[in-house]
Amino acid sequence: MSAPSSAPRLRPYQVELINDLYRKVQKGHKKIAIIAGTGAGKTVISGKICQDAESRGEKLLFLVHLDVLVGQTYDKMKAFGLHCGFIKAGWKEDRDAPIQIASVQTMAQRKWWRKWPATIVFYDEAHTTLFSRVGQSVMYTTHPNAFHLAMTATPERLGKDQLGEHLETLVSAPPPAELQAMGFLSQMKYFSMPPDGVADLKEVKTVRGDYDEAGLKNACDRPELVSKIVQEWKRLVPGKRTIAFCVDIEHARHVAEEFRHAGIPADTVEGSTPIKERQRMYADLRDERILVLTSCNVISIGFDEPSVEVGLMLRPTQSSALHIQQIGRVMRISPQTGKACGIILDQAGNLERLGFPEDIDEYRLPKAKEDGPGGGGPPPQKVCPQCGRSVLSFIMKCPECEHQWSSERPVNLENMIQVYSREQAHKIKDVPTLMEMFHSCRRKAYNSNSAPPYAEHLFREKCGRRHQANWCRNSIFGSNPTNIDKQNFFEYLEPHAKRYGSNPLDWIMREFEKEFGPGTWEQFAQMMSKRQSDRR
Repeated sequence: MSAPSSAPRLRPYQVELINDLYRKVQKGHKKIAIIAGTGAGKTVISGKICQDAESRGEKLLFLVHLDVLVGQTYDKMKAFGLHCGFIKAGWKEDRDAPIQIASVQTMAQRKWWRKWPATIVFYDEAHTTLFSRVGQSVMYTTHPNAFHLAMTATPERLGKDQLGEHLETLVSAPPPAELQAMGFLSQMKYFSMPPDGVADLKEVKTVRGDYDEAGLKNACDRPELVSKIVQEWKRLVPGKRTIAFCVDIEHARHVAEEFRHAGIPADTVEGSTPIKERQRMYADLRDERILVLTSCNVISIGFDEPSVEVGLMLRPTQSSALHIQQIGRVMRISPQTGKACGIILDQAGNLERLGFPEDIDEYRLPKAKEDGPGGGGPPPQKVCPQCGRSVLSFIMKCPECEHQWSSERPVNLENMIQVYSREQAHKIKDVPTLMEMFHSCRRKAYNSNSAPPYAEHLFREKCGRRHQANWCRNSIFGSNPTNIDKQNFFEYLEPHAKRYGSNPLDWIMREFEKEFGPGTWEQFAQMMSKRQSDRR
């Protein structure tokens, strides 16, 4: 079947990626990664590859891992005029079709595909499908002699097993910053808690490389935090179409309820939500019948609604793949709806932990990690102050005496501030903005007990320039520091002084007056001397 006249027109970089792929094949490579981030047009690229395969008489097995992706994949295949069969419950089988769109879940229940003569295997969302039991069987047992093409937007995975252990080489689309410059991705704005005020997750244990869901629920699904994100939404992005990434489905429901309580139409999509109902919710969001759609692990992958402007990051993660996928949901352009940019409100600290898509310089094939994230060893525990029972650290109610910890845990409820990727920061010319970024670096160094030069290093690395000397003034304690602030700063400087210069006291004096101003060291020294005299 020839491609219809309405077949998608490829962008120049998509054509170049496909040509790169065929050059790799000509060189003898049979296991190739195709890396294309959100908005790069993965379905168009994969559709063109499938069209080329069918025109050459190849048999292609196309693996997907989510039900919703079967329909999305087929829609793109139809746009290219391709003949498809399905290995998916509820979809018509056609074993003679040259392309088989296959759900890895259904493949586990059916056997005939094991002898189907596929010459090409295409792994959609390869960071998942390739590592499934079925995906591994296809590559190494049932179709070891086929060409294996593994497409993903996020090559880095949690755990030790990485794409580089199974694939030989890669081809890639341009990274996000280049796609933004070309106009194919939306420019972004990011808001987060102040860098020195991101929630401490040390008490939340790690399971299989990411934060334990039970611990995250206790840390994140709290009325004051849910209420705060609604307040921040109303302050920063009122009226904009929004999706929220939550810890679990109960958390997602609580967030939606709080938005509705504030008079903002909201809904929740769940893993059990039928596809037609999901599509109805997505249409409601597009048409602004609702403004907020919350979920847990449902709209991180396979959600394609370019009009969405805002993403609420409410689930802390250690997974860079999940982090980039979530940001990607709001990076698509939508000139038809007047979308000016994508916006992230990060209550989870993920930007501080995992960075920004714009700072991806190039793609690579990650290799196995020698020391994969673990969760090995005993989980952290704490002792109940009321009855003395030892319990897991993330438990908030003692099973022995019902003592509650939740009211004792501090929650940072400061307003969010705008934060910047390295790519964005290098372009900033506004001096007050640069000063505030430098102040954040100073506060971060102070709160982590790192020496002041570390703040200067952070700022140079982030902004690509040096700070001005007068920017240090009032950067940590503000314009009205107390005597206790000054004493705390002196005690902070003292352990670092021996590493800087031949005269530690001179170094302390210079750093002290950088923060508090000329002459303040002498005043402080006199005050400390008087205190010592009074004690004697």
